[in-house]
Amino acid sequence: MSPTPGAAQAAQAGLKVPAWLRRLTDVRPEEVPALGWAWLYIFALLSSYYVMRPIRDQMGLAGGLENLPWLFTATLVGMLVLNVPFGWLVRKLPRARFIPITYRFFAANILVFAVVLYRSGPEDSVWIGRVFFVWLSIFNLFVVSIFWATIVDVFDTEQGKRLFGFIAAGATLGAITGSAFTAVLARDVPTPFLLLAAAALLEVAVISMRGLARISDALSREPGAATQAIGGSPFAGISRVLGSPYLLGICLFLLLFSITSTFLYFEQAGIAKRSFPDRGAQTAFFASVDLAVNVLTLGVQLFLTGRIVRRLGVGLTLAILPLVSALGFGLLAVAPTIASVVVFGVLRRAGNFAIARPVREVLFTVLPREDRYKAKAFIDTVMYRLGDQIGAWSYGLVGLLGMSATALSVLAVPLSLAWLVNGLWLGRRQEAMAKARAEAPEAGHG
Repeated sequence: MSPTPGAAQAAQAGLKVPAWLRRLTDVRPEEVPALGWAWLYIFALLSSYYVMRPIRDQMGLAGGLENLPWLFTATLVGMLVLNVPFGWLVRKLPRARFIPITYRFFAANILVFAVVLYRSGPEDSVWIGRVFFVWLSIFNLFVVSIFWATIVDVFDTEQGKRLFGFIAAGATLGAITGSAFTAVLARDVPTPFLLLAAAALLEVAVISMRGLARISDALSREPGAATQAIGGSPFAGISRVLGSPYLLGICLFLLLFSITSTFLYFEQAGIAKRSFPDRGAQTAFFASVDLAVNVLTLGVQLFLTGRIVRRLGVGLTLAILPLVSALGFGLLAVAPTIASVVVFGVLRRAGNFAIARPVREVLFTVLPREDRYKAKAFIDTVMYRLGDQIGAWSYGLVGLLGMSATALSVLAVPLSLAWLVNGLWLGRRQEAMAKARAEAPEAGHG
């Protein structure tokens, strides 16, 4: 068998896989430069977000826990509005141009928040905090969705199974760095200066994306993709989802994950507000929880994710998090203690970041380019926040009816089991589409 063009270029350039990297992931010499840029790219993005995340959580509590459902509603509306201009950018500009524009737009927003917080007084902090809560919830999903859309545009299904878990470890290392940065400095460094660091990290992500774009043709099954506009309709993100059972299945997977995640989020927020009346202590608490999640996640991503996917396949791997969730919510229904909520929340989030998230991205590798950006952005943002919305108002309804949080845990068990079945179906469908794509590269989506 003759070597692939990428392998031939790697041999000519004398590229080798370092021994330490070979022990962690099954990467080939021609993939090492792209893997390095991808790591720096997601490391910078997640560092930026996790510098700001504890600030957002503290600001959300300052505005009142009872107002969080309204903030989730505003976030959903913002997602819907932002998807249209993003779809227009994807239609008109190549990847190498619309991604820097999007990231620098968000960086400019961060600078505006830094200035406003620096110049505002205590009487303005509640409303600024609410706006920041909504904005950061939008920011997180958009910038990470764009990253993974770029990655599935560069790597194929086979590479995704080998490498996506390891790439996700770069996200976790960035999250650990950002969380630790804020946990250490939150009590002594004014918030505006933390935001300046977040904006600088976002520019590092732009530089990394451009580095990845320069070498992506050597790996891509579609050479020149980084410099070609995708075209199509700016509303294709919605229309193509509605016309595809496969994409609707991904929507359901993310929707059920988001609903059940919101149930746990409110539990954690309530515990923090009762336990830590000081704002700085609340911010440090959220950062410490994030740090625990990310340390656990990193270990799984580096040593287990790739092996799990290769052994179990996409469907069974996707079913792991729903199974853990069904068991965890069952435990909370029987023993609704603070320890149960925190331990289950940490395990669940780590399971999502280490296993479910990178494997979910493999689902998009069998889709046309337009779906990888437009439909994926719609699913990752609007559908995710729709799940937040349903979960938030369910929490509010339970409180209005005078029921305990245990009622949500009971409801979450059958939802998690339905989610498990959905994950198994998606895995089977993805494998069939990957096989069809390998036999006929221009095959359409389901």
